[in-house]
Amino acid sequence: MSQQIDILSRITAVVRSLSESERKVAELIFDDIDFVAEASISEIARRSGVSDATVTRFARSVDCDNVRDLKLRLTRALAAGRRFIEDADPARGSSIVYDVATQTLALNRELLFEADIEGAVQRLDNARQILTFGSGGGSSVMCQELQFRLMRLGYAVSAYPHGLLPRMVAATLEPADVVVVLSVSGYTPEMVESAQIASQYGAQVIAITAVGSPLAAAANVVLPIAARETDFILHPSASRYALMAAIDVLALELAMRHRDQARTKLRRLKIALDDHRGGDNRQPLGD
Repeated sequence: MSQQIDILSRITAVVRSLSESERKVAELIFDDIDFVAEASISEIARRSGVSDATVTRFARSVDCDNVRDLKLRLTRALAAGRRFIEDADPARGSSIVYDVATQTLALNRELLFEADIEGAVQRLDNARQILTFGSGGGSSVMCQELQFRLMRLGYAVSAYPHGLLPRMVAATLEPADVVVVLSVSGYTPEMVESAQIASQYGAQVIAITAVGSPLAAAANVVLPIAARETDFILHPSASRYALMAAIDVLALELAMRHRDQARTKLRRLKIALDDHRGGDNRQPLGD
C-alpha cells in the first residue's frame, strides 16, 4: 500500500523551486493552514494576492492532483494534531522530564491497582513459557524489559519486539503458554492480531494497554494504562513510565510469591556480575 508524503514537508522541500506567485500560496499555508484547508480556490487566490490559475499550478507543483487534493492533504496534516504543526515550549525547561514522569505514574497508579493483578500474576506463575510482544519505539523496548525482569527470577520468558515474529510465534502456542502484549494505544494491528491468534490456540493473553481498545478486547486480563501526552512533542512519550511501572509491579509480585527462590536466583546473578565487573555490593543487577 502506497503512503502519501506529508504535504507540509513536501511544500517545504520544493518551496525554493516555486515561482514567486506560487510561493505566496505556500506562505499563506504556513501562516493559516486552517483557512486554506477550508477555503475555495478563489478565496485562497484573493488572500494570497495571486490568480486562481496560480493556486491550481501550486497544487500540481507540490504533487497534488488538484486543489481539492491539496486541501484534503492539509486536512490530514491537521488531523494528526495541531501540536505537530505549531511549536510549543515547555513551561519549566528540562525539569518537565521529571514533572511528566511523576504525573504519569500518579495517573496510572490507581488504574493499575484496580486491575486484576492477581489474575495476571497467577497466569504468569503457572505458564509453561512466557512470551512478550511489543511494537514501536516504546512497547518494543518495554517488552524486552519484561523479559529482563522475569529472566532474573528463573522464568522461561522470551521477547519478540518485531512486527512479524509475534504473529508467527503466536501460531505455535499451546494452552499452557502465556503471552504479555504491550501497546499504549491498543490499536497496532500486529499486536492485536497476534493476541487474537494466540487466543485461538488456547494461550492466555495479558495485555498492558488502553481500556476499551481492540487489544484489550482480545485479552484474558487487562492491566490498563493511560497516556496523557503534552503539547510539547519534543518530550519523549510519557507512556514509557506507565509501561515500566506495570512491568515492575508484575515482577515484584512474582518475586514475592517465591521469596526464597527469588533471593537465590538474584544472589547467584549478583555474584556472577560482580565477579565479571568488580565494584562494591550496592551496584545494580545489570547496568
